[in-house]
Amino acid sequence: MNGINIGIMHPGEMGVTVGLAAQNSGGQVFWASEDRSSATRARAEKIHLQDTGSLAELCQVCSTLICVCPPSAAASVARQVASLGFRGSYIDANAVSPQHSRQIGDILEGAGISYIDGSIIGPPAWKARTTRIYLSGAGAASTASFFSAGPLTAIVMGDSVGQASALKMCYAAYTKGTSALLCAILAASEALQVRQELFSEWSHFGSNFVEQTTSRVQRVTAKAWRFEGEMHEIASTFDTVGLPAGFHLAAAQIYSRISGYKDLPLPELEQVLSSLLEEPPG
Repeated sequence: MNGINIGIMHPGEMGVTVGLAAQNSGGQVFWASEDRSSATRARAEKIHLQDTGSLAELCQVCSTLICVCPPSAAASVARQVASLGFRGSYIDANAVSPQHSRQIGDILEGAGISYIDGSIIGPPAWKARTTRIYLSGAGAASTASFFSAGPLTAIVMGDSVGQASALKMCYAAYTKGTSALLCAILAASEALQVRQELFSEWSHFGSNFVEQTTSRVQRVTAKAWRFEGEMHEIASTFDTVGLPAGFHLAAAQIYSRISGYKDLPLPELEQVLSSLLEEPPG
């Protein structure tokens, strides 16, 4: 790994820990501050990422780029990189459908860029054995070494682009899909004036399910803006294999209603329920 220059696009809460793992494993890790927020800059400076200024310069300096961004931006970032003459390896570690991942691969490989399909499962990887990055595609085995020292754990799935993304879609379909379902259940019980009775039922036999659910609904507001797009990716994945897409299209609507809590303090449950019950515009 010594001497390998790796670029992170962009060091958000998850991306910065991907950069940390690459640093720990011997890579020289860079990022581009152009058009990035002060919060992103603070994260990059915290782990001493090297700033190239622009994405164009990042493409010149690095032989490998790793993209961690909202799924709706994944293809446009890939097109931008392809247009800048980058010719190294590109890991897309975003929550996209397998077919979306293959489309991104076509964009990049058409420009002479080696493409690796990736997905991340777990929280931001500050601690060992909490978070995995799955890799698939022809270059998966060689790029797994970029994370050999942890705390992020790299797992190679095979040579087929789309495998890593497929796993992420199936995993998040449950974890984030059920969070949206719980949001809807609590909002419905509030509207129907039976929330306290529902909580009473959930509390039988000493269960702490009420506390767990309340906390889960409050905390998911911070990422709802990002999860909305992810639900569309999961719906598309299900549709491709002949399964109903409606579960996760509805979840996307739920997350859309609470997407305004980004970067705000943790809201009270009553605030979240009020947002869920508001009629969406249009």
